[in-house]
Order: sequence, then C-alpha cells, then structure tokens
Amino acid sequence: MTDAADQLPDDLASAHAMILAERAARREAEAIAARAQAVNSHSDALIARLRLEIEKLKRDIHGSRSQRKARLLEQMELQLEELEADAGQDELAAEMAARSSTVRAFERKRPSRKPFPEHLPPERVVIAPPSSCPCCGSAKLSKLGEDITETLEVIPRQWKVIQTVREKFSCRECEKIAQPPAPFHVTPRGFAGPNLLAMILFEKFGQHQPLNRQSERYAREGIDLSLSTLADQVGACAAVLKPVHGLIEAHVLSADRLHGDDTTVPILAKGKTDTGRIWTYVRDDRPFGGTSPPAALYYASRDRRQEHPERHLKSFSGILQADAYGGYNPLFKVDRDPGALTQALCWAHSRRKFFVLADIATNAKRATTAAAISPVALEAVRRIDALFDIECEINGLSAGERLARRRQDSRPLVDELEAWLRSERTKLSRSSPVTEPIDYMLKRWDGFTTFLNDGRICLTNNAAERALRGFALGRKSWLFAGSDRGADRATFMATLIMTAKLNDIDPQAWLADVLARIADHPVSKIDELLPWNWKAKKAAIAAAA
Repeated sequence: MTDAADQLPDDLASAHAMILAERAARREAEAIAARAQAVNSHSDALIARLRLEIEKLKRDIHGSRSQRKARLLEQMELQLEELEADAGQDELAAEMAARSSTVRAFERKRPSRKPFPEHLPPERVVIAPPSSCPCCGSAKLSKLGEDITETLEVIPRQWKVIQTVREKFSCRECEKIAQPPAPFHVTPRGFAGPNLLAMILFEKFGQHQPLNRQSERYAREGIDLSLSTLADQVGACAAVLKPVHGLIEAHVLSADRLHGDDTTVPILAKGKTDTGRIWTYVRDDRPFGGTSPPAALYYASRDRRQEHPERHLKSFSGILQADAYGGYNPLFKVDRDPGALTQALCWAHSRRKFFVLADIATNAKRATTAAAISPVALEAVRRIDALFDIECEINGLSAGERLARRRQDSRPLVDELEAWLRSERTKLSRSSPVTEPIDYMLKRWDGFTTFLNDGRICLTNNAAERALRGFALGRKSWLFAGSDRGADRATFMATLIMTAKLNDIDPQAWLADVLARIADHPVSKIDELLPWNWKAKKAAIAAAA
C-alpha cells in the first residue's frame, strides 16, 4: 500500500506544480533551519560575552587570584571572537534564505555602538535628490530635512615622495654660495623619512613582523624596498637612538627596586639554534605611589649563566624582585660591591606550585589519569589568596601606608602560614608531591617575607613577567634571532618600545618624532626626548593651544 504523497501525477502540468511546491517547501525548511542556526549562534555568542564580562568584573572587584586568570580571559576573548563571527555569518545566511520564503528574517540584538571619536574628520557625501515627485511627477519639491547615515571607513596607506628644495644663492660682493643644509636622514645618503622608519621599527620589534614579510607587503603596495634596504635602515636607527637608550638604562638601574626575570629565545648557531635568554629589569614604582616614570630594560645572552645578571646589575644597589633562580644568588652576598641586594621572592611562583596540585577543574578533565586533589595544597592556596586580597586593597598607597597595613593584617597570616606549613611538612612522606612546594617556600622563607619589612616591595614579580610577554608571543612569528647582535638589537628596541608603552605613549608616534628631531637636538638636552618628558611637553603644548 502506497502513501498518497508518494504518488506522482500523470500530466505534465500537475508534475510541474508539484515540483514547484516541493521546491517552495524545501526553501521554507532551509530558511527555518538557517534562522534556527542564527538564533543558536547568537545565543552562544551572547552567553560567551556575558561570561567574559562577569569574569572581568570579578577580576576588577576581587583582583586576579590565580595565574590562570589572565590566560583564561584571553582564551574567552578568542572564543568570543569566533562565536561572534559565526553569529554574523549565520545571521546573513538566514536573511538570504528568508528572502525566498515566508519565514521572518532573524535580526541579532547587538550591544549599543559607541559614538565615533570626535577627532575623526567627517566627509559629507550628499546623494542627489530626485528632480521630480515620483508619485505625481511635479517638480515643485521643497526640502523638509535630512537623515544622516554614518559609516566608518579607512583610507588605504598612502605613500608619497617629499621633495625638499634647497635653493642656492651667490653673494654679489664676495661671490660665495649660500645654501640651507640638507634634511637629516638616519643612513648616509638615505631616503627614508622618520615616519617610515618608525613604522618599520615598530612593526618588526613591536608587532613581531620580520623584515621579509614587510618587504613583501610593501611590494604589493607598489613600493620596492628590499630586505637588505630595510635591514640597513634598522641598523642605522639603532645607532642613532643609542643616546636615548642609554638614558633609559641609567634610569632603570638607578631605581630603589627592580623586577627581574628572563625567558628563552632561540639564537641561530651553526646548523642549529641555541637556547638563549632575554633578560628584563623593570622599574615600576606605581604600586607604592612612586612618582618616578616606569621603564623596562632588556638584555640578551646565549645561555643562562649567572655571570649575565651579575654584569647587568653590577651598578645596581637596592631590592631585586625575582624568582628563586640560583644565578641571582651572588647578588645577595654580603661582600658584593657596591653592596648586597635585598632579595624579594615572588609569591605567585610559590602559589603556582600549590595550585597545580589543587586545580580541581584541570584534574576533572583528566578522567582516569586524574591525580587526587591535595587538601594541603588547596588549603595553602586559600591562605596565600588571603594575602593577595590584602595586596589588592593597598595597591597604589604610599610605602608607609602599605607597610602599616601589612604589619597589621599580613604578618599574622604569614606567621600562621609558616607554622602550618612546618606542621604539615612533618606529617608528609618524601614521596608526597606537595612536599616540593612546601620545601620550596620554607627553604627560602626569608626571601618570601621581605615584603613585610618594606612597603615598596610587591607580593609578585608580575611586572617582569608582563614585560616578557611580547617575546613569548613574538618568537612564534620570527622563530629565532639570527645572531647575537640581532638578539641585542631586539632587546635594544624592546627597551624603547616597552618603556613608551608603560608610559601610555604610542611607540610609533614617539619614535617618529624622536628620529625627526634627534639630529639637531642638543646632546645636553637628550633627556627631553625620553618618553615621559616627551609626553609632558606634548601635553603642555596641547593645553596651551
């Protein structure tokens, strides 16, 4: 027995009508499915956006309570990026499917758009009005008003050749010829302007775009700048900017307290790459209300021997906040010249060791290979987090206020933590995984508790870790440094760029202005070109204008 729907008509007209009906039904079903997909994609994106906002609000209210938090937010932002793209794609697909059906198109509810910045110049494009009434054909039209639709647009990068004309004059009396000097170029007989040089430098060292990729992109824009030409400009700029780098270096090493850290960087060797190191030392007095401008200093080396930090900090005397790397130990010896540094260890490093053993979420994903959650590690994380909560509250206060609050609230918690750790250590076997982080802290307890005696010390070394983040991301793009001098040049430019960023300055704009002025700038006033002085002068000029 056959279904009536499966019976085909005998005549051509009925068959044609059935085909059209089937096609319409298929389009209707496709439109419904596309609309449902758009609704689901929109809901997923909305949920992801709200979750991200909640996590950011938690961080603003309670502070970052784990080393995972920053990475978690970055992952959520990347996930939101993809979900928003999916939602936009599915919305357009649903709209196109709805045009050939009776299904109502789906329109996403987007967050309210922020107004365009006021400094953007508007370009008025007026659509020609009709010359006659489209209804009756009358030419008697009067303007009632206008509606404006704003569209954000970008003009592709424009290249131009600036011809600087230097007229010659001869003296009728002495017959000598007078002519203004030629404009300054970084390289002898050069041709690149300061804005072009700043763009090349920032893209290479700030955006991690190797010169060969820049050369290919410029070629697509009709500009032939070979790799060797670009490299020549980079080397010349490094030589010209050396006085500014020297002042930043002196400023960093004159601090009372520095953050120090290092990360790996491959350096090309014969037939292989060596695992070199990028070292950073960050001066940032803002956590204890200091007025000195922040700055970052970088060095490179082919290995991690202790002689490198000894050489870097040979003129520094003060507090060094770093991890427990043994290469720093000679800096803390009493007989050091010009004096022993004060060691301040990072609580974030110690907390991370406990957190790995107490990370319930990660262990839950390991299924059968999941390790048992250590209650000792979980309790240690809870106790350390209580110290971080206090630090969030006193961040930005003066050193004296921070010290008073630590003596009142933090010291009892630290004393209780030490007594608890020593008590728990006696109950654990040598094979217990939690003994390692406990021993890590107890063997270096003096270094961990230095912050209780000085309000300038931070609880973590996160300032140095943030300063190294660019190299950690960038080495995935440029793969390795081509030589020792190449690594040194990278740290040289990173010092300039990161210092500008720490002072809330656009590094490219600052570099362009410095490269344009440094040739004629008096040597005795080079400090005026430092990022913080440059920013203050710009602000003063803007206020007076």
